[in-house]
Amino acid sequence: MARVRYGARTGAEIAAARTAGSRLPDIWSTGVVAVWETDPDAVAAVLPPPLKPTGRPLVRVNISKVDLPGYPLGAGSFAVAAAHDGVEGWYPLVMPMTHERALIGGREVFGEPKKLGEVTVEREGLVVRAALARHGIEFVEVRGAVSGPLPLPEPARKTDFYFKFLPAVDGSGDGSGFDAGPVLVHCVRHEKVRKLERISGDVVLRESMYDPVADLPVRELVGITLGEKTTDQKGTVVERVDAQALLPYVHQRYDDPQQILDGPPPGSA
Repeated sequence: MARVRYGARTGAEIAAARTAGSRLPDIWSTGVVAVWETDPDAVAAVLPPPLKPTGRPLVRVNISKVDLPGYPLGAGSFAVAAAHDGVEGWYPLVMPMTHERALIGGREVFGEPKKLGEVTVEREGLVVRAALARHGIEFVEVRGAVSGPLPLPEPARKTDFYFKFLPAVDGSGDGSGFDAGPVLVHCVRHEKVRKLERISGDVVLRESMYDPVADLPVRELVGITLGEKTTDQKGTVVERVDAQALLPYVHQRYDDPQQILDGPPPGSA
């Protein structure tokens, strides 16, 4: 009988997949990073406990194209500065990805708030434009011109914070709304940069009911750069969090929070 492809894989096949995944070569991306100061109250409002604001109300948007052979990827992140247990890092609110493969791993393994979207990174001469869009709305646009090279930074360690959880099958679970206790993940990245340029330009935030980043306006632009970098990452569950404290923030993960209670479509069972 021909192999049934939905059937179980052998131990050797599983081991080979794990080995291949642990030996990935450096993957370089070209991207625009913009950082600005926003309203402190707005940053505090979007941080689920136990995350806390840092001493400076910063927002960072990262818009990149990733060099995957035969599989080019657009990847974005819109994040606010946050701190937990003495560690400072970033809490992403939305991470648009252009392909399902990048979306699934990040959401299911790390708890990243990834969603399918459109990612644009363009350069023509010195003119640079980068944007994130979903549902036909370009909710972030960074535009400007290259004004000169920057010295390469030393390899750096950076941390992102994620909450990993599963909404309850029956909508209530143990009363918390989750099937199991949600956890806080520290995702540590080691970043290397091989090219970095300064951009003189601005950031435009547009109104979107799906991605309401306009609530974190640009009060003072810290800087915009265009660079080529590579990173690795490793996630660690650092603590279980209070489900009732997290529940009011779960809507951040979905375009429509009601969709988690929709269940399967009629006739799909």
